[in-house]
Amino acid sequence: MPVPATQPDGLPGRLTRTLLSPWSRLALLAVLLCGAATTMLLYEPQRLLAHGWPPQAAGGVAVALFGAAYGLCTAAFVPRPVLNVAAGVLFGAQAGTFSATAGTVIGAGIAFGLGRLLGQDALRTLLRGRWLAAADRQLSKHGFRSMLVIRLLPGVPFAASNYGAAVSRMSWPAFLGATALGSVPNTAAYVIAGSSAATPTSPVFLASFGFIALSGLAGGVVAWRKRAQLRGTAPREAAATTVPPEACSAPVREPVSHH
Repeated sequence: MPVPATQPDGLPGRLTRTLLSPWSRLALLAVLLCGAATTMLLYEPQRLLAHGWPPQAAGGVAVALFGAAYGLCTAAFVPRPVLNVAAGVLFGAQAGTFSATAGTVIGAGIAFGLGRLLGQDALRTLLRGRWLAAADRQLSKHGFRSMLVIRLLPGVPFAASNYGAAVSRMSWPAFLGATALGSVPNTAAYVIAGSSAATPTSPVFLASFGFIALSGLAGGVVAWRKRAQLRGTAPREAAATTVPPEACSAPVREPVSHH
């Protein structure tokens, strides 16, 4: 008796596969990010600089709430320098640095998780360009070290580095650890500048502003050198894996038999 052919699972199964496909998940990620960015534009979190923190929340609760809000705002593309200055204005240097650093890790974790869950499968198929492939190899093989350098030297957009790391093979501990450690100096500089903004001629404000300027300049130099390295990595690897033409055209020698 012949075995009946496997029946298709029908319309629900096809819809499920379509909704869970890599490109559908990537489209969902794009919709979520656009919605979050639109919400932040309408809410205008930078109003904290003008109106201050709500008086109902104070002390450690306010610091914790600000850190959570900081993370959500950075995941929605709010510039971190604005939030760092706000943390300094609202909470001072020490509590502001703690809250802003915690918020940085939270926001980076949200972006990394969304990118890994919704975007990695689709975006990895696009890593065919020379620079993109080289950057992916660097992040995948030396995740902690590469991300630490990115966090220490400003210039790379926060969201771009988060989603770029999510597309790579970098592990969660390496990403979060490098983010927590590497974000402290630059974050603290902006927070201290915000806490002393009322006295812009004070040594503390001038020192923090000078650190921001010097770190930005150093970040530009390192980015330029790294760009040159990435440009040269792919051709060297391609040359190493290419078979020389003379090897293909060399005649095959028949073994000589001795009788």
